[in-house]
Amino acid sequence: MACNFYDTYNLLMAVQQLTPPSTFLRDRYFPTNDTTDVFSSTYVLAEYKDGSKRLAPFVAPRKGGVTMLRQGYEMRQYEPPFIAPRRMLTVDNLKKRGFGEALLSNLTPEQRQRALLLSDAQELSELISRREEAMAAEVMQTNGCIMKHIADDKTESDDMEVRFYTEGSNPAQFTPDVKWDQSTAKILADLEAMVRLLTGRGLPAADLVCAPDVADTIIRNPEIVGLLDNRRYEMGSVEPSVLAPGAAVIARLNVLGRMINIISYDETYTDDDGDDQPFITSGNCILTAPGAGRTLYGAVNQVEQSDGEFHTYTGRRVPKYISNAEGNTRTITLTSCPLLVPNNKNPFIVASVLT
Repeated sequence: MACNFYDTYNLLMAVQQLTPPSTFLRDRYFPTNDTTDVFSSTYVLAEYKDGSKRLAPFVAPRKGGVTMLRQGYEMRQYEPPFIAPRRMLTVDNLKKRGFGEALLSNLTPEQRQRALLLSDAQELSELISRREEAMAAEVMQTNGCIMKHIADDKTESDDMEVRFYTEGSNPAQFTPDVKWDQSTAKILADLEAMVRLLTGRGLPAADLVCAPDVADTIIRNPEIVGLLDNRRYEMGSVEPSVLAPGAAVIARLNVLGRMINIISYDETYTDDDGDDQPFITSGNCILTAPGAGRTLYGAVNQVEQSDGEFHTYTGRRVPKYISNAEGNTRTITLTSCPLLVPNNKNPFIVASVLT
């Protein structure tokens, strides 16, 4: 029996073999466990709790032991947003030389359509990854996410907001008394206060993810430069190293005995108006640690052209293929239902530190 290349299950296996694009914020701070974080339902469960610093009790030998109650946690059910970019393939596309194809190519239209299909799937996956990166940046900076759903009218959208706090405003914010670009700024003292906001609740502090202007302000601060120049005390170091495209550790500072990576992240994306926007807002920095959150994926329900029935698929990316014999067109849609959530309450301490 011949293999149908355009069957959804075959396309799903092909899409899973594509090389995923690198996204620094999502991959470092919101990793996905394919066993526990990819759901077989359209809803996902987000569980998170406070950190703990309790001690085990001293017990008299005759007592035998003291019962310690399990720490409570919160569990919420969310319906992840529906992300579904698509691309159309027409007869005219098959007559033209493809990108990267030899000038005098021997590819037949049948062979070219398969190559174009996989190329389109790769590009659509990159579009979804950039959206996930933007969601990661928003969760880190606002402790929530606003998702704009487009329906029939592309100029209007339905907003769905997810918040990971119950207070009136984001409690994971730090406001310095003096902005860091002022001559009287106390950057190290502010970093110590931010670190305590995490470690005081039993959460780790390891990375300070900064907009480029904040990172530049830190390494030019006279107090920090003076401390780094003291060879008898290892306050830290300025040894730039690249973590991922757009992300680099520009310095490591000793804050309350913890070596904090100062990471400059300058990646941008193109918004709906065609303007470049930074993932990390100018003047902002976020104190956190790798793996502070995770990316959950809901299942995708879709009607298959082959039988006209609904089918449910699990995965980070789910392809859908439709052919239109009358219009001589084929369409590939790549669907993903991601939701980025924190593992604990308020693991991202955000601060706006520049005037």
